[in-house]
Amino acid sequence: MEMKYLKLMTKNILIYIALFFGSVSETIAQHAYFPMKGTIMFDREVYTRARIRELMQEHSDNRNPRIVMRHEGNINEIPEKTVSQFLLQFDEDETLMQPYEQEENTTATPNRPIRSSGSRNRNIRQGINRSSQQGKIYYQNIKTQEAEIALELDEKYLLQDSLQNITWRFTDEYRNIAGYECRRVNGATPDSLYIVAFYTDQIPLSAGPVLTHGLPGMILGLAIPEMHINYWATKVDFSVENVPKQWRDKKNKILTTEQFFESLNNNRIFGGSGSDPRQRRRNLLENLIY
Repeated sequence: MEMKYLKLMTKNILIYIALFFGSVSETIAQHAYFPMKGTIMFDREVYTRARIRELMQEHSDNRNPRIVMRHEGNINEIPEKTVSQFLLQFDEDETLMQPYEQEENTTATPNRPIRSSGSRNRNIRQGINRSSQQGKIYYQNIKTQEAEIALELDEKYLLQDSLQNITWRFTDEYRNIAGYECRRVNGATPDSLYIVAFYTDQIPLSAGPVLTHGLPGMILGLAIPEMHINYWATKVDFSVENVPKQWRDKKNKILTTEQFFESLNNNRIFGGSGSDPRQRRRNLLENLIY
């Protein structure tokens, strides 16, 4: 009788222990901390040699072969890649990404990649060279799906548009980035630009560097193979601060992306003056956004 009683008591104790720890685990899971405010440091890698070679190849048909060969020799003196840093601030509703350190290497873009005429063309071309190394600021509103890009060319511009839709395809590949387990997703923009993203659901905000979004978590890694550009998170910090509001320059000329296209009037600095708006948009993304 005592043996049966002991067995029954032992069984009940085990049941209670199982129920207790199950309840504790459920409580912990329900109260897991998912950060919604903080900062992320990104390294922006630009493979400059590859970009310049492609740029020269696109415009070599109308150039003297000797000049092309001479520039090829100069390209070998350029570092294979340049690295600059960007800081992304985020909260529940917004993200703001801006340069943290200005890129020191000023040889990433050749001085005269494409011939153009007129003082405005020269100013814009020089501005693009500067903006590729310095001052772009990216803002996205997660709730309203609105985006803004502040940049300086011949003038200071603030480009306003909606976030572009990206078609994502999930994979079973994972990578650890800045201490977070990130899942790889392959994406395509409406302009057929192929991108690769790595996101973590431990930061449950649908956002990422350079206005990328649309995944169930923060994008900590971004690769754009056609443009030879990568963004990799190196450090994540959490805070109680919201994204700052006072970042827009009052001198900015506010335009939509389409108005900006029209203001450039098919300028050749974007890789040709073709009439295909999709190609012009892709060229704009390559030269100004990413």
